[in-house]
Amino acid sequence: MNSHILTVTQLTHQIKNLLEGNIPDVWVEGEISNLTVPQSGHAYFTIKDEQSQIKAVLFKSSQRHLKFTLQHGMQVICRGRVSVYEPRGEYQIIVEYVEPKGVGALQKAYEELKASLEKEGIFDRERKKPLPLLPKKIGIVTSPTGAAIRDILRVIRRRHPRMAILIFPVPVQGPESAPAIVEAIGYFNREKNVDVMIVGRGGGSLEDLWAFNEEAVARAIFASRIPVVSAVGHETDYTIADFVADLRAPTPSAAAEMVVESEEHLRELIRSLSSRLVMSIRQELEHRRNMIQHAARLLADPRKRLEQYRQRVDEMLGRLVMGLKHHVRRDRALLTSLTGALDHLNPLAILARGYSVTRKMPAGTIVKDASEVRSGDMLSTKLHKGEVISKAQ
Repeated sequence: MNSHILTVTQLTHQIKNLLEGNIPDVWVEGEISNLTVPQSGHAYFTIKDEQSQIKAVLFKSSQRHLKFTLQHGMQVICRGRVSVYEPRGEYQIIVEYVEPKGVGALQKAYEELKASLEKEGIFDRERKKPLPLLPKKIGIVTSPTGAAIRDILRVIRRRHPRMAILIFPVPVQGPESAPAIVEAIGYFNREKNVDVMIVGRGGGSLEDLWAFNEEAVARAIFASRIPVVSAVGHETDYTIADFVADLRAPTPSAAAEMVVESEEHLRELIRSLSSRLVMSIRQELEHRRNMIQHAARLLADPRKRLEQYRQRVDEMLGRLVMGLKHHVRRDRALLTSLTGALDHLNPLAILARGYSVTRKMPAGTIVKDASEVRSGDMLSTKLHKGEVISKAQ
């Protein structure tokens, strides 16, 4: 009989093997209670219904896919494996996935719409509109009573106390919220009375934020001619509106900071730009001054250059005169030589030595032989000086 006696550890181990071997994966629905999250980051809680309860643990490594914050009293659906915590002999569920009850269908709808709009190109970065540097008026689309509007107004008043703000109050949860948000965006675009819009609300579950996952809201944001900043939930919350908007802010307070530059920062920016402009102008003037000084050193005094040119002209003129004199002497000698030759050949010079030239008239034919003359011919005899007219006998 003693061979069948087990220690507590042995029995617990057998129960552990039995449970883990026969129930490797299970879905459980219930209400969260006794939630604790120690410094390790693991979440310990109890899942209960009206008759029973079971302990559960969600290790930190499995929380990276969690889209919401676990809260006491929340109705959830969990998937996990049954295990036994041997030190206490307690069976529990090691949770690997958890979602708020009824959100599974919403999550599926969210993923399908997101994929469809992304394929359509509505999320494309090149379609995003830039925010104005300093808007004259800001439009806010949110609940007038929530924490989000208080955070936005506090930041804007701190950064730019005189900024004009126009609030379009809308419900941000429930079936009437999406149509109201669409109407607000359309109003600002029709009236053109703001330069930028902040559309958003505070944090919550996927179901709480669902208005910002509606296709109508997404298309209204996409069609807006006024830049839209999406400020929905906490930093870890992502909605369809975040992907469509021209800029996504992690929180409503951050949206206000993105939209409005502080007055002091703008003044400092103006001072910095002014200082840089003055410095740039001074540097340019100094550069130009140095260029002029350098050019002046290269460029001699024009009066000195004129004096040099005058001397050069006088020198060239003197050389020209000397050259002309040599040419005149040479040409004069040549002219004398040619004149002598010409005189030697000149028939008039022959006449000066006593010769004469006789021509028949009126033809003017020179008579070279006496037989060419007939009785009665009129003759003209050219002498050195003068001319004699005669008639042949």
